[in-house]
Amino acid sequence: MSATESTTAPDTWSAATYNKTAAFVYSQAYTSAVLALLAAQPGEQILDLGCGSGEVTREIAALVGDTGRVVGTDNSQSMIEQCRANGLAHVFVSDAQDLRFPPGWTAGLCGGYDAVFSNAALHWCKRAPAGVLAGARRVLKPGGRLVVEMGGFMNVVGVRAALHRVLSARGYSPAERDPWYFPSTEDYAALLEAAGFEVQHISLNPRVTPLPGPLTDWLRLFARPYFMEGLSDEEAEAVMAEVQEMCRVDCCDSQGKWCIMYTRLRVAAVLPA
Repeated sequence: MSATESTTAPDTWSAATYNKTAAFVYSQAYTSAVLALLAAQPGEQILDLGCGSGEVTREIAALVGDTGRVVGTDNSQSMIEQCRANGLAHVFVSDAQDLRFPPGWTAGLCGGYDAVFSNAALHWCKRAPAGVLAGARRVLKPGGRLVVEMGGFMNVVGVRAALHRVLSARGYSPAERDPWYFPSTEDYAALLEAAGFEVQHISLNPRVTPLPGPLTDWLRLFARPYFMEGLSDEEAEAVMAEVQEMCRVDCCDSQGKWCIMYTRLRVAAVLPA
């Protein structure tokens, strides 16, 4: 792609840190269910919203084969650069809440996609979740499908509450800083139907998720740029240490291994023909 890429917001993601701290996000154990729901077929054109560093995108590309095409988009330039390093050519930077293709883009036209897919991304779309669905509808063929897994109601339960409590005690407004959108099945089904989709499957799936290191590593990646935006590094580290200690009783076992309770919202919907 020759067009110059840019995003309106600063890039808060590092693909290298993401791959080191959160590789579990795209592990086969955690993606097999949503990929089975997608059921990608040879020859299909699929758009991957919030493709991250592209590991799952590559799996889908293998399923559609040489006669198909997978296009990936992410709001992070760092992630898209890693996608290209991983051998993905059809990728670009865009906010899923306001999906915009680069000028001159020909890798799958609007109204030409068999499916829109997203894994572990749309819970970051708090500003305009309806905008995500509007973009998906715009690019799908009649009869096309939307398959999503994202954080749902009660995702990272306990950790989120601790962040709110610690920041509130320091005089900050955690609700304004909280970047996460974790809808219930009822709320998301209503959003899908309002956007013109027919819901075929929607469920909440609790999952105990072991972390590769202490909770503070997870917090630095997923919470520090948002909940602690504008705080000094010293204060941010103090906040994260306090949150970790608050969560230790529930999230750290007798061997010192940390886990978080993820609750994943899994969705399959169809755009009527």
